[in-house]
Amino acid sequence: MHPTDSPTGRLAAVGNQMIEIHLWLSAELARLSASLDTAGDARPSRDLRAHCLTFCTALGRHHTGEDAGAFRLLAEQVPELRPVIANLITDHEVVAGVLERVEALLAGDTAVPFAQVGAELDGLAALLESHFRYEEKRLVSALNFLTGRPGTAEELLGLTAPPRHSSA
Repeated sequence: MHPTDSPTGRLAAVGNQMIEIHLWLSAELARLSASLDTAGDARPSRDLRAHCLTFCTALGRHHTGEDAGAFRLLAEQVPELRPVIANLITDHEVVAGVLERVEALLAGDTAVPFAQVGAELDGLAALLESHFRYEEKRLVSALNFLTGRPGTAEELLGLTAPPRHSSA
C-alpha cells in the first residue's frame, strides 16, 4: 500500500503539497515582478501577458481548490479551525481582487504604467507571504494532527503549548 492510499497519508500529502505549491507560487510571482520594465510605460509583451495569465490562473485555482476541498474537510474534521478557515477565505477574496486589477492593467494593447503593475505585485507578494505562512502554520499542523500525531485541538490551533513530560 502506498503511503498516500490511506486517509491519513493523503492528509499529510496535502499538507506537504500545500507548502510546495506556496513555494512555487512565490517563486513565480518573484519572476513575474522581475520581468517588469519599471522604466515608464510600455505596451505589455505577449510573454508578459502569458506569464501573468498563467500565474493568476494557477493562484486562483489553488485558492478555489482549497476553499472547495481541503478547507471543507478541515472544517468538518476540526470545527475549531472554522475561524481560521474563514480568515483564509477572506484573504483569497482580497487576493482575487488584486489579480483582477493586475489582469486588467495588462489586458489591453495600450501602454501600461509598469510602476503601477509593480506596486500591485509588491502588495500581492506581501499579502501572499503573510497568507501562506499563516495557512501553513495553522493548517499543515492540523493536517498532521489528523494523521494521528499526538496533540489536542487547542495545541493544533496554537492556543496552548503541548504538555511537558517530566523525566522524574
